[in-house]
Amino acid sequence: MTTAPTTRAHKQILSRLTVGLLVALLGTLLTQAQTPAPRPKSPNIVLILADDLGWSDLGCYGADLHETPHLDKLATQGVRFTQAYSPSPVCTPTRASLLTGQSPARLRMTIWSEGSLNPPKDRKLLEAPSQHDLPLSQKTLARYLQDSGYLTAVVGKWHLGDANHAPETHGFDINIGGTHWGAPFSFFWPYRGRGRFGSEFRYVPHLEFGRPGEYLTDRLTDEALRVIDRAGDKPFFLFLTHHAPHTPIQAKPDDIAYFQNRLKPGFHHQNPTYAAMVRSLDEGVGRVLAYLDSRGLTQNTIVIFASDNGGYIGVDSKTGQTITSNAPLRSGKGTLYEGGLRVPLIIRWPGVARPGEVRTHPVLLTDLFYTLAEATSQTLPKDLPRDGHSLVPMLRDPAQQTDRNQLFFHYPHHYHAPKTTPISAVRDGDWKLIQFFEDQRVELYNLNSDPTEALDRAQTDRQRADQLLHQLKVWQRDVNAALPTPNPRF
Repeated sequence: MTTAPTTRAHKQILSRLTVGLLVALLGTLLTQAQTPAPRPKSPNIVLILADDLGWSDLGCYGADLHETPHLDKLATQGVRFTQAYSPSPVCTPTRASLLTGQSPARLRMTIWSEGSLNPPKDRKLLEAPSQHDLPLSQKTLARYLQDSGYLTAVVGKWHLGDANHAPETHGFDINIGGTHWGAPFSFFWPYRGRGRFGSEFRYVPHLEFGRPGEYLTDRLTDEALRVIDRAGDKPFFLFLTHHAPHTPIQAKPDDIAYFQNRLKPGFHHQNPTYAAMVRSLDEGVGRVLAYLDSRGLTQNTIVIFASDNGGYIGVDSKTGQTITSNAPLRSGKGTLYEGGLRVPLIIRWPGVARPGEVRTHPVLLTDLFYTLAEATSQTLPKDLPRDGHSLVPMLRDPAQQTDRNQLFFHYPHHYHAPKTTPISAVRDGDWKLIQFFEDQRVELYNLNSDPTEALDRAQTDRQRADQLLHQLKVWQRDVNAALPTPNPRF
């Protein structure tokens, strides 16, 4: 006789449970709808910049004496550019341009820092003035990334100004080794001394507690790995800016002996010590890549390798040996021929840059500023003058190119090896014109049919030369480029 009440009680309990479950489920759905989807983790950036490394100094770019297995492997994992250009044929302007996205001419930084302070006064032309310091008004890539929550670090060469314009003033949380100098006293610990640069005492700061025989390229790599460790869960921008293979030409004895045994008379590269420096550079890159793998960071890290200008073809003052060769390209550092401007560029970006592909379209290292700004979702000011383009579309699709038709270069200074007078240049498609300010002559080359710049066509194709010279002068006015002036004392 008690069955009916019990059934009603059960139904009431079930009803309350059902309502409760529905309310809980509804609450969960509302909470999920209000909670934003997790943002994808910002990519880490490792930008490795060599100093004075020539376009043909790597195995994957045709080197004969040199061996670069780690960089060659990196090229198979990313995109290799065969016509990448430094914005300047010397170091300081390129570094300023890379970090700001502005051309050296617009920045009025067109020569290395020390050269801006004491230009020659005994030449037919007085060099154009050039700023010694990267202005604090320029917002660098490091500053953008720092403001976005990145740990930012420069390890190695800075060369963009005095202590009031040190890396820390331009958005870098960490500065290991960066000074206003362009080259170390020595590549061996303790990396300091006097005599190579007259009476000036030079040193590399923050590399204390080394040991005899320690090599600078190895030590900078050690410090770079520590930066990766210290980043923790934060995204990081590591600007590993090696001094190698800039002078002084010094390397580890065993490596020098190895390359001495590899020398052959027909090689373009004939300097075993320089080859040994390049080997240490390559080994350092390999260590960084292996460390990213061991930390599980490879898939979310953009790795870029480049050089700041073409290879230095002067003579080692101690050995009398030519330092490197940029063959088949003409000339080297300090000139606006291809050997002074064209540099290696490799970009590995998992999921974006197609592994093992080669891009032959001309690009500029200034483009890296805009590429990395896009990669990290930076909002750039609308009034920022754009002297470069993002390479992201080109990395994704080999059919894509930048919408830029011309590349411009401006070096209104003298150089010593080879001897160079103030110059400016424009590349438009396959054609390249060089303007020589001292005697107002021009040279014209077709880089498609004549990549070695052996045949000057300025006289046989006068109309094209005049057209390119006009374009160059318009650009000089647009960026307010400083020009050399006649020397009244000459």
